[in-house]
Amino acid sequence: MFPTLEDIAKRRRQLGLKQSELAKAAGVSQSLIAKLEAGTIDSSYNKVRTIFDVLERLEFKTKVQAEKVLHNEVISVQKSEPISAVVKIMKEYGISQIPVFDGKHSVGSISEKAIFHQILAGRDLEELSRQPAERFMEEAFPQINEDAPLSLITSLLQTYSAVLVSRKGDIIGIITKADLLRML
Repeated sequence: MFPTLEDIAKRRRQLGLKQSELAKAAGVSQSLIAKLEAGTIDSSYNKVRTIFDVLERLEFKTKVQAEKVLHNEVISVQKSEPISAVVKIMKEYGISQIPVFDGKHSVGSISEKAIFHQILAGRDLEELSRQPAERFMEEAFPQINEDAPLSLITSLLQTYSAVLVSRKGDIIGIITKADLLRML
């Protein structure tokens, strides 16, 4: 499906480009970009296609940056592991959330916040520490392919605290909000 003209402004902003910068890269005038984004002009297919080709090329370059922040070692727990083991792993690695797996499949996540909520609810700490992770796990982190663009990753991280990266169905890495901040 061909993207809509409204996508030009959205994708340009995600790349942090000014209209003039996109225009220069696409070999068109800045006023054409402005008019297309405002919806006040219908341009030729060739010019619009060129603009989208430039956007795709620039987004591909940002994909390389996304691969730089990927952690190849995914620290996780199995759904049957006790909360005491989950907390120990979180402390050992200095992390605040962790994916929960059933074998090789991601089935949920657990965060310090979820565990803390149980403590605040007055749960017996000794009993809580023996409970399996699956009893308190939250929604699983979304999974993306290794070639997903940085714009998709940043969009997902606005809602989720982490994103799992997969290759042919196998989890090969994880990206968190903190990883994106390290890029600065």
